[in-house]
Amino acid sequence: DTYSKRLIPVSSISRVSSVGDQKFEVVTNNRNFMFRAENDADRNEWIWTLKQIAEERKSKAPVRTMMSLATDSGTELADKTGLLELRGFKHKLFVVVAGDKVFLYKNAEDYQLGIGITYIEMNVGNVKEVDRRCFDLITPYRIFSFSADSEQEKEEWVEAMQHSITEALSNSEVAERIWAVESNCFCADCGSPKPDWASINLCVVICKRCAGEHRGLGPGITKVRSLKLDRKVWTEELIELFQQFGNITANQFWAANVPPSEAISPTSGSQERRRFLIAKYREGKYRHYHPLFGNQEELDRALCAAVTTSDLAETQALLFCGASVTCDTGDPQCPTPLALAERSGQRLQMEFLLHNKTSGWFGGCHGAGQSSGRLLSALLCCAEFSRRWCTLQDGVLSYYENDRNTVPNGEIRVEEIVCLPLRSCRAWHSCSGPHEGTFEVYTEADRLYLFGLESPDSAREWLKSIAKSFVHPHAEELLALDFERLGRLHYKGGLTLERAQEGWFALVGSMLHVCSEDGHQQEPLQLRKLQELCKGGGKKVGERAPPSQIPLLVCPAGRTLYIQGERKLDFLGWVHAIQKAAGSSGDTLSEQQLTESDVPLLVDRCIDYITQCGMGIYRKSGQNSKTTSLLEVLQRDARCVRLKEGEHQVDDVANTLKRFFRDLGDGLFTRQWAPDWLWATALEDEETKVGKYRQLLAALPLVNQATLKALINHLFRIQCFSGENQMNTHNLAIVFGPTLFQTDGKDYKAGRVVEDLISHYVEIFNVNDQEMKKQQDEITAIMKMREASSSGTQQAGDFICTVYLEEKKTETEQHVKIPATMTAEELTFEILDRRKIVMKEKDYWSCFEVNEREEA
Repeated sequence: DTYSKRLIPVSSISRVSSVGDQKFEVVTNNRNFMFRAENDADRNEWIWTLKQIAEERKSKAPVRTMMSLATDSGTELADKTGLLELRGFKHKLFVVVAGDKVFLYKNAEDYQLGIGITYIEMNVGNVKEVDRRCFDLITPYRIFSFSADSEQEKEEWVEAMQHSITEALSNSEVAERIWAVESNCFCADCGSPKPDWASINLCVVICKRCAGEHRGLGPGITKVRSLKLDRKVWTEELIELFQQFGNITANQFWAANVPPSEAISPTSGSQERRRFLIAKYREGKYRHYHPLFGNQEELDRALCAAVTTSDLAETQALLFCGASVTCDTGDPQCPTPLALAERSGQRLQMEFLLHNKTSGWFGGCHGAGQSSGRLLSALLCCAEFSRRWCTLQDGVLSYYENDRNTVPNGEIRVEEIVCLPLRSCRAWHSCSGPHEGTFEVYTEADRLYLFGLESPDSAREWLKSIAKSFVHPHAEELLALDFERLGRLHYKGGLTLERAQEGWFALVGSMLHVCSEDGHQQEPLQLRKLQELCKGGGKKVGERAPPSQIPLLVCPAGRTLYIQGERKLDFLGWVHAIQKAAGSSGDTLSEQQLTESDVPLLVDRCIDYITQCGMGIYRKSGQNSKTTSLLEVLQRDARCVRLKEGEHQVDDVANTLKRFFRDLGDGLFTRQWAPDWLWATALEDEETKVGKYRQLLAALPLVNQATLKALINHLFRIQCFSGENQMNTHNLAIVFGPTLFQTDGKDYKAGRVVEDLISHYVEIFNVNDQEMKKQQDEITAIMKMREASSSGTQQAGDFICTVYLEEKKTETEQHVKIPATMTAEELTFEILDRRKIVMKEKDYWSCFEVNEREEA
């Protein structure tokens, strides 16, 4: 049901306790609630979580729920309140129509306490009169049948709800258009979803709680308006400005240097929000400073040039770094930047300038110009970049006010450094500027320093020098790498998981290099080929570990690595960097997540699923919407996607595979070699043609070779069932030729190439007898499975397996029905649940398959 049965504010919870049999009791200020969980483990986790959140709420400012917000503003916004009968309830409910929502409470007392049953968004509602005293509120999810005490009262309720619907529909249009930009779907300040307020001069979309704190900054800093209530403000130009600008562009300027320790979240209290917003917008503490910052004349001149272009980000950076919106342009016909923008036909620039015409912005702090040999350093807890003279000597990185000072402003001892990431300037800001190369320094005190230099080469030179001073001699081999991130972490590997050892890690592209404390350098991990990557070692019950103590589980083929940090700041940086490196980074084959045999994981997942669930495919297309959605999630992280029968239709998966190859950057055959493949079809002698195909195959990149072989192998198996699915070699070629060569299908040469590759699969791909026998066995197994499925004797792909828990004894065995899509993790949890074994912190369970000779 979309609508809740009861909403209990966490702030009203006074006690949570276990009462046995998977039950637990939640005691509030005015009543008790009894709940039952699926098992004792779930119950314990619920109890622990509720206790933790209740304790956190007590130590912070009260957080108002949606139900209590109706009470807070009830005097001003409530259009109608009172008692109504609702079908399905024995007693009358207290109903409130407020703005574009209808709120239901058990009684007036609960209304005052903010404890409600549910609320109804009226943008999906419709009111229908039933008889003299009854009316229905109809939504796509449920029909609410109300009954009033009199006909007149019914009319008042119907009128109030119709007014609420009108308001919801008329005002949602602006919000929906602005939310069409993905970054606008979350608050620019705290990240809350569906923010319905905005600062029209800062061009940021914000949530209601942040909007309240914005008002406290004053209209000279931020002008707050509602996306839903202030309809007249939202001109077409202003809506377009928010669509083009978006929260992401605004935050690339305002939040370029926010340290994680100072950022706020949707659960932050009012005091935290106020502190953060003052620092962000009034003080400009986290700004990306424009290169001309501090030079008023140059700022004004640059603003006059920027407003004649469509570069809104440049105008924003100039204006909020001190340029005057009313500066003299030197042009008598267009004396202000606004007039220049109007003459240039820049409507959005005009809109932006108009809303900032009266903004009282801080000026720039004047600083010394850059000179060669000077390192720009920034403590992220400071309000701005500070130009400092830096030295690295005797294992100490010191920074001075200038090159004449003898007493440093601060020092960083290299033995305190735990991580050195190299950043491109684009990682910190969107505008070009003097800080073309930047790097970070993380210390044991969980502090982060950001340094910037004039060029990436200079930044790398400094980074290498610092790294030589702080990297242990055992790990000196890592210094020769062109690393993006270098540091020390704790890890566990192999079968010895009892004790974590310290190691040195270097991230180079998608390769992770590891050097142990004894100087042994392990085989580098190709992160795009990981079998699994996740935070945490499994389910945990009991005390929740801080982020730095939750291990990052890295599973390349045949290995398992648990990476664990001691400090939150640098460990979260490692997690993010490894996750990014392990994902797909583009639209070419080499940029995809790969299997151990260099086939894109997306292709491998789709082929496996189609092989298991339906060999009679490619004759019809799947649904476009489902194909688009599935392709998006697979391209985002195919490693996390499990295709399951019943959840995914085989036609949709087949369509996804075709769409992937059609949209593939550079194509499967590559733009360089595709014409030669098509030309080869004209060769009349089959032996010569096969030889040419083999020559062209060898010229392709290794990933393309492996992918082409995997796909043709799949099509070869499909045509083995042509008697059932009508997809013979010719028909498959018609479907896949234009797809793989990304053509319109009018020229059959593309289809002819695919037909030749399937027909001469063994010769072209040099398939040996052993490989061929394996494929024939797989085809035979598939045929038997299909026969069993069609006869109804057993569900295809399922089999009964005996599983032993820890030792092979009769009392430890379990017989489990295993579907073809079940993972080892799912099987492990199934066995543990059956034996009622609760996983505890630091428990690690493994699942082993044993053959007939009992060899693991």
